[in-house]
Formats: sequence, C-alpha cells, structure tokens
Amino acid sequence: QVQLVESGGGLVQAGGSLRLSCAASGRTVSRYNMGWFRQAPGKEREFVAAITVSDGSTNYADSVKGRFTISRDNAKNTVYLQMNSLKPEDTAVYYCAVDVFSRWLRIGVTEYLYWGQGTQVTVSS
Repeated sequence: QVQLVESGGGLVQAGGSLRLSCAASGRTVSRYNMGWFRQAPGKEREFVAAITVSDGSTNYADSVKGRFTISRDNAKNTVYLQMNSLKPEDTAVYYCAVDVFSRWLRIGVTEYLYWGQGTQVTVSS
C-alpha cells in the first residue's frame, strides 16, 4: 500500500510559479514511475507529466511542455512538479500517482494505481 500526500498548491497570479510536492509513505516508490495529473471543474482528469524510476526520463502534456518540470528525489520518496509561467487554464486540482505495472512512461488515468488526495492550484488573470 502507498499513501501519497500532495502539497504546495495555492492561489497565484498569471505568469507566476508554484512548486508542488508529493510525499509517499507506506511503501517506497523509488521502484516505480510516477506522474502528475489534474482535474478542472467539469472536466475529466488529464495527464500532466510523468517520470521514470530508471533514468529519470520525462513526458509532458503539450499544454505544459516548456513551462512545467517534473523531478523526483528517491531518497526522500518524493516527486515534484515545478510550474512556471502559469496560466488561468492551469487552474485545477493536481494529483500525483504511482504506476506500479509498467516501466514505460504512460499517460492514462487508469494505468496508475495509487493516488493522492490532490492539491488545489488557482491561477488568477
């Protein structure tokens, strides 16, 4: 079993930055790929970014490419999402998740087994 706790969300003006953290407990996640997803009101949860456990390879949604950076600290059992140049359309609840089944980077919501409770990010215009 894995417990994930996200933090770092908040209210920021457009163009600003936030750094989200996802701390894992209960089971080391250093063996697994991890991802960030988000869900805006009235919309489906969508992929944001993912990172491998093996070599730190990353994958990003086109909408955040060049603005967001995912990273991980396996010693701290933590994954991060640095978000720069934030836009109002980035407003959503952000979730981290663990993929225990595959060593390939995946973007499907159903492919991730463990999820955190989410942290709200609100970007004002």
